[in-house]
Amino acid sequence: MKRVHIYVAGRVQGVCFRVYACEQARRLGLTGWIRNLSDGRVEAVAEGQDGAVDEFLEWCGRGPPHAVVTKLTATEEPAAGEFSDFSICY
Repeated sequence: MKRVHIYVAGRVQGVCFRVYACEQARRLGLTGWIRNLSDGRVEAVAEGQDGAVDEFLEWCGRGPPHAVVTKLTATEEPAAGEFSDFSICY
């Protein structure tokens, strides 16, 4: 199991980044959450199988159509198993 705390900067709000990311995470069997930050970035925590987390990170580096990702920061954390699904925080 692997867990990462992610920050994504660029044009990542107003382009459905959270919705697409949630779909990707669920497709990959990940748990965690994603939310917009007041400074224009998106923050997420994703947990799951190593390969699935790596694939999610790769997707976050591109984002959905119309997104322009300029910076992706990911910090690995100890997996905690505290989430039952992947959700969008509003």
